[in-house]
Amino acid sequence: MKNIHIEDRGGPLDFQHASIVAREAALKAEMQQPTILSWHQRSNQHMSPYYDGANPDSWWEKYGEGNGGSLEVSVGDEFGFVMMDAQGYESLGRMPLRNLSDGAGNEYLCYTPIIGTVTNTPNSEACTELDGWLADQF
Repeated sequence: MKNIHIEDRGGPLDFQHASIVAREAALKAEMQQPTILSWHQRSNQHMSPYYDGANPDSWWEKYGEGNGGSLEVSVGDEFGFVMMDAQGYESLGRMPLRNLSDGAGNEYLCYTPIIGTVTNTPNSEACTELDGWLADQF
């Protein structure tokens, strides 16, 4: 895997700024559509993907490299990203799912072909309440 280190001189470094810097570095390294596969923040040991028991100093890097990552970008001494080029991958397009909330604030994942795009009220025929197993589709 190729490695790039970027010294950031833009003041306080947060994830959003660091990820933009990493993407710009990947574009300069001739990736057409750089995508973050995994990342690590050294100061608080946050990482993605995360699982209980994973070593935050190495898991994110092993995961990224093992799943197609070809470029590691370090931004300052705080963030590390494993990037891949998503060019050539088929796009999913628009998903037939919508997130809706009821009057009580409960969130639901709804199947658009049944519920349609006009109503904003979840129903039991087209919707399932979000819990720890269902993903928020925005």
